Amino acid sequence: MIKKNLSRLSLACSMTIFGTIGIFVKYTPIPSSVIAMIRGFSGMLFLLAVMAICRFNISFNTIRKKALPLFISGAFIGINWILLFESYRYTTVATATLCYYMAPVLVILLSPIILKERLTLKKLACVAVALAGIVLVSGILQSGGFYVSEIRGVLLGLGAALLYATVVLMNKLLSDVPTYERTAIQLGSAAIVILPYTLLTENFAKLEFTPQTVILLLVMGVVHTGVAYALYFDSIGKLPTQTAAIFSYIDPIVAIALSAVLLNEPMELPAIIGAILILGATFISELPKK
Repeated sequence: MIKKNLSRLSLACSMTIFGTIGIFVKYTPIPSSVIAMIRGFSGMLFLLAVMAICRFNISFNTIRKKALPLFISGAFIGINWILLFESYRYTTVATATLCYYMAPVLVILLSPIILKERLTLKKLACVAVALAGIVLVSGILQSGGFYVSEIRGVLLGLGAALLYATVVLMNKLLSDVPTYERTAIQLGSAAIVILPYTLLTENFAKLEFTPQTVILLLVMGVVHTGVAYALYFDSIGKLPTQTAAIFSYIDPIVAIALSAVLLNEPMELPAIIGAILILGATFISELPKK
C-alpha cells in the first residue's frame, strides 16, 4: 500500500511539473528551437545518469533492431516541442495546453490506421465532443473570428498534439524496448534533429543568455524533462492504467490555473465550457467498457 501511494505521489509530481512548463517558456526570451534542443540534450543526459547510477542492463540488441523507429519517434518529439512552445507565444498557455490535450482524441482517429483498431460509436462521439470544445476554446464563436496570432497559436498547438499522438502510437509498437532506454534515445534523437535546424535558423551570437535565462533553461531541461520523465516512468508501471489516465488530468488543470494566476490569462465562459468538453471527452474515451 505504501509503495502504491508513493507511486501515486510520483505520478502526481510529474504531472504537476509538466503542467508548469508553459510558464517557464513564456518567461524565457530564447527561440523555441533552442529551448527544445537544450531540453532534449539535458533530459537525455539526466536519464543516462539515472541508468548508470541504478546500473540498468541496456538491451543493445533490441535497440539496434528498433533504431529507425526510435530515431523517427524522437524526431517527432523534438518537432512537437517546437510547435508547442511556439503555440505558447501566440496564444494563452491555457488555450495551447487544451489544443495539445487533443492528442488522446487524435490517437483515437489514428489508431485504426496505425494499430488497425476498430472505431466504436463511443470513441467517435468523444471525438465530436472534443472538436466542439476546440471550437469554443479558439474563441471564434464569441468574436465572429479571431486574430491571426490566435489562430496561429491554436494550429501550432493542434500540430503538436498530432505529433504527440503519433509518438504515443509508435511507442506502442516499441513496447519491447525498455522504457528508460527508449526515452533517453528519443530525447537524444529530438535534440540531434533540432540541432542543424537551430544552427541554420538562429544566430547564437545575438542570443542573450542572462543568468535568469540559463536557470530557466536548466530547470526545463533537468526538472521538466529529466526528473519529470524519471518520476513518470518509475510510477506508471506500478499503477493501473485507469489510475494513470485520471492523474494525467493534473497537467492541464495546473497549466490552466497558473495561466490565470501568474500570467493574468483568465478564460471566458465559452472557453471554460470548451475545456470541460475536451477534458471530459478524453476522460470518457479512456474509460473501460465495463
